[in-house]
Amino acid sequence: MTEARQGTIVKVAGPVVVAKGMAGARMYDVVRVGKLNLIGEIVELHGDLTSIQVYEETTGIGPGEPVVDTEAPLSVELGPGLIESIYDGIQRPLNLLVEAEGEFMSRGSAMPGLDRDKKWRFIPTVSDDTQVGPGDIIGEVQETTLLKHRIMVPSGVSGKIQKIAEGDYTVTETIAVCTAEDGTETELKLMQECPVRSARPVTKRLPPNKILATGQRVIDAFFPVAKGGTACVPGPFGTGKTVVQHQLAKWVDAEIVVYVGCGERGNEMTDVLTEFPELKDPHTGEPLMKRSVLIANTSNMPVAAREASVYTGITIAEYFRDMGYTVALMADSTSRWAEAMREISTRLEEMPAEEGYPAYLAARIAAFYERAGRVQCIGSPQREAALSIIGAVSPPGGDLSDSVVQATLHVVKVFWSLLGRLAYQRHFPAIDWLTSYSFYKEYLRACFDDKDTGDEMEQMTIRAMGLLEQEAELLEIVRLVGAEALSPRDRLTLETSRSIREDFLHQNAFHKVDTFTSMEKQYEMLKTILHFETRALVAIDAGVETADIFKLPVREEIARAKYILQEETDKIPKIRDTIDEQTKQLQAPAVT
Repeated sequence: MTEARQGTIVKVAGPVVVAKGMAGARMYDVVRVGKLNLIGEIVELHGDLTSIQVYEETTGIGPGEPVVDTEAPLSVELGPGLIESIYDGIQRPLNLLVEAEGEFMSRGSAMPGLDRDKKWRFIPTVSDDTQVGPGDIIGEVQETTLLKHRIMVPSGVSGKIQKIAEGDYTVTETIAVCTAEDGTETELKLMQECPVRSARPVTKRLPPNKILATGQRVIDAFFPVAKGGTACVPGPFGTGKTVVQHQLAKWVDAEIVVYVGCGERGNEMTDVLTEFPELKDPHTGEPLMKRSVLIANTSNMPVAAREASVYTGITIAEYFRDMGYTVALMADSTSRWAEAMREISTRLEEMPAEEGYPAYLAARIAAFYERAGRVQCIGSPQREAALSIIGAVSPPGGDLSDSVVQATLHVVKVFWSLLGRLAYQRHFPAIDWLTSYSFYKEYLRACFDDKDTGDEMEQMTIRAMGLLEQEAELLEIVRLVGAEALSPRDRLTLETSRSIREDFLHQNAFHKVDTFTSMEKQYEMLKTILHFETRALVAIDAGVETADIFKLPVREEIARAKYILQEETDKIPKIRDTIDEQTKQLQAPAVT
């Protein structure tokens, strides 16, 4: 190790260490700090002084101890073995560390992210003398029963393939040799390394014009997110941000799910780690973990690793996107990430901006969400893929004017505002329909094979939203003068809005049927509620009392439609027939 790459600690301030004698070091180089070999990253340079954010607890580290520059940026290992893994913020496998070191892992652990001993069956998709470039797929590994892991040529490598053969390989064994035009040979392996702080390249960005179905009615019907889109879920404590994220991770229409628990409470991450292995993929019946990667960085872990966990997660997600898969990344929560940035910035003595956050907060948040998108992947064969990012935000006291919320809203296209009042009323998901929005709603009609059905669904959601907005205005009148002052039509508006809220928007995440609703069932449910309003208006015009309409037995059937099995959705149109019969019976005496 040369003198230029080795220094000495002169100051320790929590997770920030200052070292001297580091002339020649570069920004974001990974270093090994102290006698314990703690992992750190250079974040500031002043001559031969470097400031390092350390990803592990620095207790016991003091001045005079060595710092060694690895001369490489913070990177993740990408290859077979990622799926079903549970990592910490810097891609150390927690499940393997428990087996090796017990419940509490030692500091300075250098266990690699991918298993070095396990052999994978590699099947080439190209032959010798094939000309390849960055991103080209040269073979496949059946990683799980749900996923074929496509082996790609790493960035910066091109030439002719030589010595490629089917066989069983570890991630570090050579599967082929790529010979460049100048004769330079590069050994290709199942594994490649990729820096986490820069986005992986793509050939072209495509419009996000396909809806990412989640099975959550308030989201899919009213505030949908697109494949390749971005969404933000802010809300105060106890409003269900984490449950919304869990539901999306379980049911979202994506081939790969990456869940990043960034600074969340340990018991919440425990729920994720215990639930996911038991969950069944709704599309195949296989365990959901067979297409998931979990990154667990709890609130008691070192703060700097919290900042790195988001980048680790997005880089792994981009890698699977480049294979041609639809990927969904859940970040819970980006507020903890921002708080980690603030703490590191304070230790570095940087000039604080609003609320003490660093001046570059908005730029970092924007750069993170900009890595989402529907793209044409680099390399051949040509393939389209999408990476969607859904980030939870935890503003102090639920204040939506918080810097992190505002910086996030400037870049995301979907805003699901969680309301404390709805949560206290036990209305979940507690998404406020009056303040939330989605810029992807224009693509909702494309979710249905039949164009007329798609157009009708779009019109129904507009009508339902109009009723909910009218309800908010009418409730103000009711508070002032009482419900008796309302006209029959206004009373019907209130009753229909209540049905939309309780029978459609309210969804029980822990009910085996109600936890997920297909787009077809959502269409039938909403159509039935609005059909009741249409028939009730006819009855009111015929002189029927609203009290008699609201007592109709069919109301119970409408309320229980959410519990009808997905495969029995054809039962819901029969409820509309019952509505017709019972409203006609009410009108018959009125007409005579």
